[in-house]
Amino acid sequence: MTIDTIEEHQARAAALGQRLEGSSPPEILEAALIGAFPGRIALVSSFGAESAVLLHMAAQIAPDLPVIFIETQRHFAQTLDYRDALIAALGLRDVRIVEPAPAEVAAQDPQGDLWRRDGDQCCTLRKVAPNQRALAPFAAWISGRKRHHGGVRAALPIVEHDGLHYKINPLAAWGPKEIAGYMRANALPAHPLVAQGYPSIGCWPCTAPAAEGEGMRAGRWAGQGKTECGIHRPAAQRQQAF
Repeated sequence: MTIDTIEEHQARAAALGQRLEGSSPPEILEAALIGAFPGRIALVSSFGAESAVLLHMAAQIAPDLPVIFIETQRHFAQTLDYRDALIAALGLRDVRIVEPAPAEVAAQDPQGDLWRRDGDQCCTLRKVAPNQRALAPFAAWISGRKRHHGGVRAALPIVEHDGLHYKINPLAAWGPKEIAGYMRANALPAHPLVAQGYPSIGCWPCTAPAAEGEGMRAGRWAGQGKTECGIHRPAAQRQQAF
């Protein structure tokens, strides 16, 4: 049996992404869930500011789809309440709450203040490593990233391969207008922190409200020169951080 190379996987991802470019997000989801990766795909959700849209779409197609929520132990209480409310409202049947390994937390963050000293390492401990372990059984996963977030996301493809998994980005081409319109049309509840000026929501130590006119992710790791937690880095770079 031959093993496909990373380059072959990436070429396959690019071809699938080109074919799906211009398709609606539900069409992209259906192509991934039913066509390309049936039974071998999960959705990773932060249950953040825009998460209800993708979760609602997925629930319409496959309510049994595994949904991975990374419990960093640093979430806002509002996020945990919102998560539970959405699970019930959307009828999600397989939400998997994954946490950092206790032994790794004890070794790397015994005082619980790693976020103050090394934000990148805190994200690796509390997000990247748990996410990678949770995704081990799957061939592909679904992300809620969008091009309008800017930065490295501005050129986001519909389908990519990170060295370990295929990644599907159904909402890549959608902007704030489409997101807001879908929320209204489907009567989806907003994350309670959105009304308090948080357009993007992560862990409480590293998330702040954004000023009017600032970018979508301006409140994430403000002043740290950091815009991503690391779960979307290529696999080889994630391994180097462990």
